[in-house]
Amino acid sequence: MPQTHQKSDLAAKHADMRGLLAHGDDVAPHRHIDGQLLYPSAGVLATTTERGTWIAPPNRVTWTPPGFEHYHRAYGRTEVRVVDVSGPLCAALPDRPTVFTASPLLREAVLVLTGGRRLRPDARDRLRRVVVDELADVPEEDLYLPTPADDRLRAVTDLLHADPATPSTLAELGRTAGASERTLSRLFRTELGMSFHRWRSLLRVQHALVRLVEGEPVVDTATRLGWANPTSFIEAFTAIVGQTPGRYQRELRTGTR
Repeated sequence: MPQTHQKSDLAAKHADMRGLLAHGDDVAPHRHIDGQLLYPSAGVLATTTERGTWIAPPNRVTWTPPGFEHYHRAYGRTEVRVVDVSGPLCAALPDRPTVFTASPLLREAVLVLTGGRRLRPDARDRLRRVVVDELADVPEEDLYLPTPADDRLRAVTDLLHADPATPSTLAELGRTAGASERTLSRLFRTELGMSFHRWRSLLRVQHALVRLVEGEPVVDTATRLGWANPTSFIEAFTAIVGQTPGRYQRELRTGTR
């Protein structure tokens, strides 16, 4: 695991700013009066609340509504662009943290807002509305891993967090956690809104996003995270991220987003 460094810049109240985080840097738990959009133009940014963790690789935008306590962790050298969203504009966006794909127009608007250029207040407001309008029409990304509240379910997910590659079945994990497979299967669906297999795939893909940004080869990533073969990994990664792991890693190297 990377060494942890505390960074407070992104937790401070600075409208429309740009920050740089080293690999393993943390931004301590905090909350905002306004909503906040974070665009990692390089690297990978994880945002965690009591509800779960959202992973934003490059070309994604993380939305955190007002009042949510959250913290961030950077993987790889991560440049983060921050845009504050206040007042009625927040109502146009979800009432929970979300990850979106950044359209070309949204990306350019964010870069102008956070690039240090002097803008008239009315021009800045119009650009902020462009960003929000773009997000209102973009589907949410499936890069959210929910955290359970039930103690039995949390015991199982803690085991998987500790070893994402474990081949253990839900029945085997349940014996360790002291719950039946039937009970746990029901809890995954009712509390987390997905099957056990879906949750484990999301966990592994989140770990894969980090390993790939660190330069680990695709085949090694598939093996280390427990996929039966590279093809299964590529299919799961593509279904969740929207591109193959090879293309994702190439674009990380070249910056072609």
